[in-house]
Amino acid sequence: MPNIKSAKKRVKVNATKAAANKARRSNLKTVLKKADAACVNGAADRAEVVKAAIKRVDQACAKGLMHKNKAARKKSQLAKKLNAAG
Repeated sequence: MPNIKSAKKRVKVNATKAAANKARRSNLKTVLKKADAACVNGAADRAEVVKAAIKRVDQACAKGLMHKNKAARKKSQLAKKLNAAG
């Protein structure tokens, strides 16, 4: 455990940010799975679901949860699945 006041604060801040990042990452995975399932099952609202997933990927990239190249790759994969689905 740290003794210095600023180090104690860093521990608290890091814990808070880690929890927020974990929640955002978990939500991103959920949205991506829903978009993938919508494309595979041929859901009627698959275009809207994929659009929402792409928005979440962009937000994750902006927050630093995902590298920009990975974000571009995920968006490309989603668009490819959407186009293949019909």
